[in-house]
Amino acid sequence: MYDQNSTDVYSENTKKQMIIKIIDIIIVTVAFFFILYVFVMNQDVLLKTMIGIVMVILAIIFGSMKYETKVTKFDVTKTDIRKLVLLNDRGVEVEEWEIDEQTSLLIGKSSASNQADIDLSGTEYESLINYEHAVLNCVSGVWYIEDIDSVNGVGIKKAHKRVKNRLKHENPYPIGNGDTIYIANTRILVK
Repeated sequence: MYDQNSTDVYSENTKKQMIIKIIDIIIVTVAFFFILYVFVMNQDVLLKTMIGIVMVILAIIFGSMKYETKVTKFDVTKTDIRKLVLLNDRGVEVEEWEIDEQTSLLIGKSSASNQADIDLSGTEYESLINYEHAVLNCVSGVWYIEDIDSVNGVGIKKAHKRVKNRLKHENPYPIGNGDTIYIANTRILVK
């Protein structure tokens, strides 16, 4: 069955990724010529020292952010997840779902033709949530969340991290106790 809306969204995402790549190439080119000017053509020692220090600081920050997301991505251990808890904007628990014996759960909105296991109909950001937004799968005792090509995305903030990561479409990501799942702007705490 051919779905024009999903094709249009896919085309938009492809265009956005292409624009981001072009902008990245432009930034790298400008940075290359800036570094070439400062360190090769310029004779001012103070300028070279200051720019060098700033570059080292930026490299350390960038490296630590990349390391943090890579470590999180491969931090796969068996977890004892028993329930998911819907939080409101103030962090108060609004609703919860027991998932003890489940192996797969659909997150989205229920309709006459579609039944979501984690139904976010009636939430504050309902209009930003797809009917089939994300899926949770349990494989060998490890729970994974996967974005099902949603328009507004799925994010995850690990319990022991400060950074919220946006998931790539159809790329499973492990979750554990204390993690927070973001379905559009709706928060679900994993317990």
